[in-house]
Amino acid sequence: MKRITTIFLSSLLLSSLGLSAQDAPRTPIVRKGTQQTERREKKKAVEQATNHGLTERAKDFLSSDTITTDQVAWRRGIYRALDLMQPANAPELRQALNKAPRQQAEAVAFLISYMPQRDLETLTASFILDNVACAYEAKERFPWGKSIPKDVFFNDVLPYCVMNETRDNWRRDFYERFAKYVAGARDIFEAIEALNKNIRNEVQVDYNTKREKPDQSPYESMRQNMASCSGLAVLLTDAFRAVCIPSRIAGTPNWYDKRGNHSWNEVWADGKWYFTEYYPSGLDKSWFLSSAGRADEHSAEHAIYATSFRPTGIHFPLVWDSTITYVAAENVTKRYVELYRKESADKLKGDYINVKVTYVDPTRDGDKRVAVNVDVFDSNGQVDGGRTADGNRDLNDFLTFTLKKHHEYLLKYFLPDGTERQYRFATADKEILVELK
Repeated sequence: MKRITTIFLSSLLLSSLGLSAQDAPRTPIVRKGTQQTERREKKKAVEQATNHGLTERAKDFLSSDTITTDQVAWRRGIYRALDLMQPANAPELRQALNKAPRQQAEAVAFLISYMPQRDLETLTASFILDNVACAYEAKERFPWGKSIPKDVFFNDVLPYCVMNETRDNWRRDFYERFAKYVAGARDIFEAIEALNKNIRNEVQVDYNTKREKPDQSPYESMRQNMASCSGLAVLLTDAFRAVCIPSRIAGTPNWYDKRGNHSWNEVWADGKWYFTEYYPSGLDKSWFLSSAGRADEHSAEHAIYATSFRPTGIHFPLVWDSTITYVAAENVTKRYVELYRKESADKLKGDYINVKVTYVDPTRDGDKRVAVNVDVFDSNGQVDGGRTADGNRDLNDFLTFTLKKHHEYLLKYFLPDGTERQYRFATADKEILVELK
């Protein structure tokens, strides 16, 4: 497991390459050495602390025999970064480092090490310290908090943001709002389910395309009572994090069949990531799995990504602003492909059949097939969606849904001119072909 305490972000990289904090690859570098080397590193760190006017408590921390060379290295690296960036906000960052309780100092350093340039220049010490303190309060209160590995806690609970949204100070408010829903949970799975089921009624926010912008912060969405799928995902991840449930946003800039983008949530529990969303269907269950399961991990446009606060070498593609590259990400496509394949195989062993769908335009010459978006609904809501093949695809290439036998469904499809049409049908025992017109 990668140790968070080995953050040596800039003492080597920034000074030697002359890069800004925004441009530098902030990859932790492990430093190992003899006792003599350790003493030398600690002496340098204390000198650095003195030059920055740090408190006696901070200098005492640095010179303590109880901390490792690695801890000294990342602390000294932060000071060097402050020097090189020379932000007007540097006093606030130093104050956060100075005032952090001893047991929370590493967490504060982690946030400052990896936060985007915009946050280095604007966030106050109180904002940083309050967020960290509340995160630790939740960690101590809820039983699952004690079993979360440090690297997961730092990267997926501690951060105050998920993407590029406005930096609301939501943590204390959300902790008080959502603690009541998970207080009686026996484990993290019960807590996830309880919060997931109650968040909509608590915040009174629904999906609506009339929202002001796609990348809304929690309070922007709550003020309007509406949000995009990305705004809903920010809301839910922040709510999870407030009660020490590790969470991040997952999504794609464009489905495999070019139907557009979508964002949802992932939660970590007992060593594994699961997906869920604001309108829950259960862990690793949702209408979009068939689309996510056909994603292409080698395509920047059609892959599935999950956010990360810690830099990873790649960024989350934000469709509303392609110039933003500071939202780090992991390519998690493979997991969704595997989940979909397993689910499809399991379904076809039971009470499910394949339903193939095509759309034809009788007015067209030659191959009459047209690509249109199709969404599938039953009485409980949307269950799937996709895009039909056009005349450039193989004749055997059909949009295929795996649906329950002897069940009623509604297809909503959208013509090239934007007109919406509907088609109702019922499945039987065998595979069927639905030809839409």
